[in-house]
Amino acid sequence: MTATATLSKPAAQTSQHFDVLIVGAGISGIGGAWHLKHQSPETSFVVLETQESFGGTWLTHKYPGIRSDSDLYTFGYRFKPWVGAPIASAEEILKYMGEVIADDHLDDHIRYGHAIKSAKWSSADNTWTVEAVRKADGETVTFTTNFLWMCQGYYRHSEGYTPEWEGMSDFKGQIIHPQTWPEDLNYTGKKVIVIGSGATAATVVPAIAADCEHVTLLQRSPTYFIPGRNENELANTLRELEIDETWVHEIVRRKVLFDQAAFTKRAIEDSDVVREELLGGVRAFLGPDFDVDTHFTPKYRPWRQRIAFVPNGDLFQGINSGKASVVTDEIDRFVENGILLKSGKVVEGDIIVTATGFNLNVLGDIEFEIDGKALDFADTVTFRGMMFTGVPNLIWVFGYFRASWTLRADLIGDFMARLLKHMKAKGAKRITPALRPGEENLPRLPWMDPENFNPGYLMRGMHLLPKRLNSPDWQHTQDYWAEKDEIPAIDLDDVAFDYK
Repeated sequence: MTATATLSKPAAQTSQHFDVLIVGAGISGIGGAWHLKHQSPETSFVVLETQESFGGTWLTHKYPGIRSDSDLYTFGYRFKPWVGAPIASAEEILKYMGEVIADDHLDDHIRYGHAIKSAKWSSADNTWTVEAVRKADGETVTFTTNFLWMCQGYYRHSEGYTPEWEGMSDFKGQIIHPQTWPEDLNYTGKKVIVIGSGATAATVVPAIAADCEHVTLLQRSPTYFIPGRNENELANTLRELEIDETWVHEIVRRKVLFDQAAFTKRAIEDSDVVREELLGGVRAFLGPDFDVDTHFTPKYRPWRQRIAFVPNGDLFQGINSGKASVVTDEIDRFVENGILLKSGKVVEGDIIVTATGFNLNVLGDIEFEIDGKALDFADTVTFRGMMFTGVPNLIWVFGYFRASWTLRADLIGDFMARLLKHMKAKGAKRITPALRPGEENLPRLPWMDPENFNPGYLMRGMHLLPKRLNSPDWQHTQDYWAEKDEIPAIDLDDVAFDYK
């Protein structure tokens, strides 16, 4: 017998079983793990994360200046006081999340470097079988679970969205997307063009302007911004009074949410007034001679797209300093030394940054099957933006656009814990949302009404998303102020839930 023949093949690894499998160790997944540990301590669970550490967006995005575009008193968890400035850097957010993990030993439940490839439901066994590739050795590992909790976000982390412009191959410099920012990118003394008008562009421009020869913010159309000081006066006052940080967090959180609700209502009902208030904030930084009408006055009403907070007006300070400028025009084509605009002007650049958005994906680009049949989520109708008709034992965290993502992660954490207890009490192994009698023939509408919210990444990927009905139960309303009362009041014995 040869030496080769004596080598035995390693035994196949048996699958590991958990009551709940959480997909993703970002802000939603870590929050979900906390809720299970505290509200459903008898539940076994595991968190599978593709990356080598926790953090999601705050780990994978490395572009200069990366920060939150919403305040941390509401973006932070309700159970973990935030003690820093309202707008925080990625580093500060990662530190905060790390403290949540350490405080409750959540690391014991997280498997890093596990890229999920497929999830297959068996009605015969009432289980999901999840296959993942372990990056450390390339081996495929198998997990079975009673319930899937999808916390992977809504866009593809591996690549951002960059349109195809004519002449891109003619450009002699570098073209990069902020989502895959090279660690060794040298922009010192260079001319940089940042294409885009959203929060990412508004972050990158002031972060690099001081080191560049010049930065040009090139946008097809403007967006709204809220410039202001990166501090919360109420929090400062409460701390001066030596109020406990837990109380500070809750009081400030409630005040921020109260103010946001009032602002959202006014943005819809008194949009012209709110528009002038927002533009007034920009004019206060840029002065009366700057062409705010051209460069910072959107064509849509406030809150039809997300509004980013600009801490201390740093974007506008960069423009005032002369190190940055803004050009509002359409791209004709790329040329050797920059970009030719439809107006005939050439914007020169050594580096072009395409801050042009995300590639939306649905449930992590995972191949789903239900009893051997491939699942297309676009064929389903969503229950409250978190469950789907015909899909058993699955919850998805999709946060808010007009309020902090984490607010909904906390609400769904409560719902999940309550649902697991209810199923145990009923002796049910399976829950599947189903349209009620009389609802089957109602019009099936796109996931989001474009008149309500219409960012580019959502419009590009709408066909991939589940459908909605014209009913609060069968859509993601994006209304935290209603859902904070409605989700806890969901009747778990509603006929919309089919238990087995």
